[in-house]
Amino acid sequence: MTGRIVCSKAGRDKGCFLVVVDADDAYLYVCDGKERPLERPKRKNIKHLSLTNTVLDENSYKTNKSLKKALAVYRDSAKKREEPICLKQT
Repeated sequence: MTGRIVCSKAGRDKGCFLVVVDADDAYLYVCDGKERPLERPKRKNIKHLSLTNTVLDENSYKTNKSLKKALAVYRDSAKKREEPICLKQT
């Protein structure tokens, strides 16, 4: 599950793409590199997240800068495929 790109379905970050950095029984810990840096992941209930089929390799989210870049590339490609996009730009 770690490294998977997810889209938030609820909360202040609704519609934003995030990356799963950790998981436990009922929650996933997600980051976007800007609002939620790797040092301070957001704990989200699994039912409030929509999973995508894209999984990033570990080097893509080692730093906040690389995480923001990887999510920007994914967001741009999602626009081309006409998938839901992040309302907030990270």
